[in-house]
Amino acid sequence: MTMNYSNSSSGMDMVVEIANIALDEFKTHHITRNYTGLVQRYYQLVEEDYGDPRAKRFPTMEHPLFTFGMVAIYLSWVLVLGPLFMRDRKPFQLRRTLVIYNAFQVLLSGYMFYEHLMAGWLNYYNIKCQPVDYSDGPMSKRMLNLCYIYYLSKLTEFADTVFFVLRKKSTQITWLHVYHHSVTPLETWVLVKFLAGGNATFPNLLNNFVHVCMYFYYMMAAMGPEYAKFLWWKKYMTELQIAQFVLCIVHTTRALFSNQCQFSKFISALLLLNASIFFCLFMNFYMQSYKKSKALQENKTVANTPTKADSNNNTATETLPLKLKAN
Repeated sequence: MTMNYSNSSSGMDMVVEIANIALDEFKTHHITRNYTGLVQRYYQLVEEDYGDPRAKRFPTMEHPLFTFGMVAIYLSWVLVLGPLFMRDRKPFQLRRTLVIYNAFQVLLSGYMFYEHLMAGWLNYYNIKCQPVDYSDGPMSKRMLNLCYIYYLSKLTEFADTVFFVLRKKSTQITWLHVYHHSVTPLETWVLVKFLAGGNATFPNLLNNFVHVCMYFYYMMAAMGPEYAKFLWWKKYMTELQIAQFVLCIVHTTRALFSNQCQFSKFISALLLLNASIFFCLFMNFYMQSYKKSKALQENKTVANTPTKADSNNNTATETLPLKLKAN
């Protein structure tokens, strides 16, 4: 049996078919307790029936073990090895390194944003619904190559957290940050292996635009405190990130409930779930950060507001700032 996602007539039919195959294989291997062989057989079925044969020419695309290994190394460094290494060391400054790294990410994200437009979304892709093109045409290959570059870019973004650890910026290493950088390499590996094109690349298009803005912000921040006055738009960066997930949810929902859309319902549901999770996480981060910032601003306003005693008594007016400094 050979089936691509683009040829699936019903997401539910595909799920039932996969479940039946998985159950049959489990029964066969359970008799001999050959569970290693079961896992290998599962992957073989996925590779043969759903894998894009064009992706085999790319390094690391033969199986997902390399990507899982990179994520494991990343988590080991962030959670254990990095903090141990920096425990008795002073924070690294890395000013020039950060400027160069963020400038590189701006250029790379800008290039991928342009390629997403040129390889489909500005030319012949339909914003309402776009199936995956598995042909060997020049535009489909261009999108395939772009998806692989996008996958590699997610591996380079591990450096974001590595730099946080080396600079001892532990407050920046939030659960959202680590989750995001751990999941995206696995998602993009699946993208190249099975879905290199169509609706699945719309979130990438938005993400590249957001990253151009985000890494430009980081680059300016790394250039020194004299550029802080130009970074008033930090709050709006988070709002832009939230907006991209809203657009992804709307776009995927339309494809999911459209009877005319030939893009897999099963994959649309997964994309919708993923975008919804990130929307909730970013909204939670935004609300917490906004409330904290608002509370600090209110406390500062209260501290700087003259009291009745201040306006009627010169002695009280003179001693109030001293008390504030002591606190």
